[in-house]
Formats: sequence, C-alpha cells, structure tokens
Amino acid sequence: MNWLTNVVRPKIRNILRRETPENLWIKCPDSGQLVFYKDVEANQFVIPGSNYHMRMGAVARLKSIFDNETWFDVALPEVTPDPLKFRDERKYVDRIKDARAKTGLNDAIKVGYGKLEGAAAVVAVQDFDFMGGSLGMAAGEAIVRGLELAVEKRSPFIVFAASGGARMQEGILSLMQMPRTTVGVQMLREARQPYIVVLTNPTTGGVTASYAMLGDIQIAEPGALIGFAGARVIEQTIREKLPDGFQRAEYLREHGMVDMVVHRHEMKATLARLCRLLTKSPAPETAAKPAAAVTEPAQIVTAPETVPAAPHA
Repeated sequence: MNWLTNVVRPKIRNILRRETPENLWIKCPDSGQLVFYKDVEANQFVIPGSNYHMRMGAVARLKSIFDNETWFDVALPEVTPDPLKFRDERKYVDRIKDARAKTGLNDAIKVGYGKLEGAAAVVAVQDFDFMGGSLGMAAGEAIVRGLELAVEKRSPFIVFAASGGARMQEGILSLMQMPRTTVGVQMLREARQPYIVVLTNPTTGGVTASYAMLGDIQIAEPGALIGFAGARVIEQTIREKLPDGFQRAEYLREHGMVDMVVHRHEMKATLARLCRLLTKSPAPETAAKPAAAVTEPAQIVTAPETVPAAPHA
C-alpha cells in the first residue's frame, strides 16, 4: 500500500462518481439492453429496438399529446391531506411530501386543457410515480373536475390511467371516489360528450373497477397490465392456471375488453381522429398549419375553491 492506492485512487473514484448521473442508462425490462436515458426520453419513453413502453410521467405525457407541447393546467380543489391521521411504518403526510418532491405534482393526477391537432380536449393523466398512481380524495376531485370542465367546454374528456388501485391510507374516503367518478362519467354522457380512456401499464384495482373501464372508446398501450386482482390471486381463487398473457393489453383486445392497442407514437393522431369523429368536427386543412391557440384560459377556473390556472409552454 502506498500513496497511489491510499490517496489517488479514492480521489479518482470520487470524481467519476460525481460526474456520472444516476439515470444515465436505462435497462429495458423486456430485452435487458442498456439504452441512454436521453434517447429513451426523446423517443417518448419507448425503448428503441424492443418497442417496450416505459412508464411516462404526467408532464411528459401532456407534452406528447397537446399541440406545440402547450396546454393550460386546470386548477383543482384542495382536499384535507391526511383526513384519518394515518400511519404505518411512516406517516402518510411524509409519504405525500416525498411523492411531491419526486414528481413535482401535488397528487397523482394532473389535468390539462388544450388542443390535439386543432381539436380542443380535456386530458387527465395519472402518474404512477406518485404513490403508485393510487386513487385518493385529491385524485377523485381531479377526475370529477376534469369531467365538469369537459361538460362546460363541450369537449371530449380523455383519461390516461395508470394505478395500483385505491389509496389505502385514506380508507373509505378513497373507496368513495369510485362511485363519485362513475357519477361524473354519467354526467359527461348526459351532456353527450365523448369519454376516451387510455389504459397504460399498470391499471389495476379500484381504478379498473370504476372510471378506467367506462370509456366510450377503450384504448390500451402495448403490453400494458390491466386487471382488478393480480393473476396469482385469481389462480389461487379459481384453482386454475391462467392463459399466457392474461391481463395484458393484447389478450384483452382479442377478448373484447379493449377496442384497440395503440403504439405511443401513434397515440396523439389516434386520439385526435377519434375526437373529430365523435364530435363530428372537420379535419384540419393541412398537417403543416399550426394549431389555433386555446382561447379564454381564464374561463377554466370557475369554482371559488380552485387556484388560478397556469399556462404551460
């Protein structure tokens, strides 16, 4: 042992450790290949080559859907952050703080209002990175507020679902969001506005048992896990071996549970086409023509308990 091993090597290791970002590489869960994070991000979080669809954050999803990556945030009602004063290994409020720091979101669902190839729409995106996209009071309020806005604006409502189910830390108050969101969907139907659901990986539990399976059009991303209970629970209950690919998007399409499986790169064009079809709106004149700006952003917020909407660009 000398000064080369005692001093120089540790310093070199520290320099390399500091200069190498933790998320420089992503390992594809399907093929096992290592891919640059920036390449995956630029490809809408689809692994080049294997076409594996990684989970996508709420903001990145909205950017990929709205024209010119521009939309208006819909202000959402505030809720009591910890109504049951819940604690398991950690306090519920501490888990919320960590999730907010990790995602930059207030809760699991973000709602935006903007245009898809010129067609106005309200879009709600569930972010799985926020406590597994679990459905609590705040998420329920977000869905209901989005549905109300779609009725007000006479616009389609699109949901990107990604969730492990109801949020256990809120108990019955979380389960109440299932019928609340279902009633909200019925309100949209009575207003004769389209409701389109995009099922992403994973969509399970109470979300599947409520608004996620009520769409006029049910779309799924390739390979998405979709179901209520887990496959092992079902096998133990019915004491039978489930078919290969059970609860995957392609299996559900073959058996009539979803209408189509759409690649993420084709999602915006597909949604825009469906919105025009269901609202009997004309197609844009030319593909190169820039989309018209969303008008009257201040009209988005009508309820006194909401905070002002903020434009994104």
